[in-house]
Amino acid sequence: MQFDSQRPIYLQLLEDFKAKISTGKRESGSKIGSVRDLAKAYGVNPNTIQRALQELERDGLTVSKRTAGRYVTSDKELIESLTNKSFDLIADEFVSSCLSLNLEKDKVFKLLEEYWEKHFDLY
Repeated sequence: MQFDSQRPIYLQLLEDFKAKISTGKRESGSKIGSVRDLAKAYGVNPNTIQRALQELERDGLTVSKRTAGRYVTSDKELIESLTNKSFDLIADEFVSSCLSLNLEKDKVFKLLEEYWEKHFDLY
């Protein structure tokens, strides 16, 4: 992972962890690696990993089990809410860009449908 030197690393890690949870790359209920292993994998200080993991736990996205380690929450509604928040951020940018192009909503939907069919409907 490439880090942006203008932003705190723990926040970038937090965003990466949240993205992996919301997309299912880190499945609901799955065990999270140790702080030491994650620090090594990301090439950062263990304290930085610990801070990001504490934020995840504060947000309810992970749970700690005393002797068993950390796990991704099993709360599927919370994960769906995280996914929806991520979508909202993307949609805000997209709609703002469309408005700056003076595109009407119907035209945006038509262009988006055509784009989707061209690039993603492969069957």
